[in-house]
Amino acid sequence: MKIIICILTVLLFFENILAQETEVDASKPTNLYTQINTVLEYQNHKSGDNIYGTRINAQYTFDPDNLLLVEFPLLYNSGTEEFGLSDTRIRYFHAAKRNLSKNIIAIAPYADITIPTGKFDKGLGSSSWTLSGGLVVGMVLTKQIALFPGIGYVHITEPSKFDGESQNGINIQTNMSVKFSKRAFVFVNPIVTILDDALWSGEFNFNYMAKPNKLKLNIGYYPLFTQNVHTIRTGATFYF
Repeated sequence: MKIIICILTVLLFFENILAQETEVDASKPTNLYTQINTVLEYQNHKSGDNIYGTRINAQYTFDPDNLLLVEFPLLYNSGTEEFGLSDTRIRYFHAAKRNLSKNIIAIAPYADITIPTGKFDKGLGSSSWTLSGGLVVGMVLTKQIALFPGIGYVHITEPSKFDGESQNGINIQTNMSVKFSKRAFVFVNPIVTILDDALWSGEFNFNYMAKPNKLKLNIGYYPLFTQNVHTIRTGATFYF
C-alpha cells in the first residue's frame, strides 16, 4: 500500500508540473525563462591554437522580470594541449519596464561579471576580471522583426599573469530578432566594444523550437573580426 501511495504521489507531482507549462517565446531576449543551455564550441584562432569544448549555462528566473545566469566553459586548447575550466560568467538581468508603448516592449538594465577562473598559462583564461553594466531596450518593428539595442560600461582589471593595464570603455550592440515561424527564428547582432582599441564582433544564431515550451536547438557563428577569431557553437536549451 505504501508503494502505491508513493507512486501516485510522484505521478501527481509530475502532472502538476506539466499542467503549469509556461508559454515560451525565446525570440525576444527580454522574455525571461528558467533554462539550461548546453553547447559544443569550436574556436579557430589565427595563431593556430584552436579551442574546443562545451559551455553550460544555467538561467534561473526569480519572477518574470528577474533572471540570474551562471556559465561554466569547459575547454581544450590544442596549442597547450590542456583541458579545464575557462573563465566563469555571472549575469543579472532585470526587466524594469514592459509594454511602454505599441513598439517599445521592454527596458532592461543588466550587470555582467566574468571571473578569471581559467588558467592563463594553459591558454584557458584571461587573468583579468571583466565588469560591465548597461541597458537593453526592446523594440518591435513588425510581427516578425524586433530590435534589442543595448549600451553598457565595461571595466577590465589589470591582468595578474602578464604586464598590462586596466581598461575602461563601452559596449554597443544592436540585436535583431527575425521570426520565420512560431518555431524558427534568428538573431543577428553586430557588436563593438571600445576600450584602448575598438573590438568588432558579432553574433549570427539560428534557433528552432524542436519541442514547444520545452526544447530549443540552435547553431551559431560568433566572429571576433578584430582579432581574427571565429567561433561556431551548436547545442540545445531545456526550459523548466
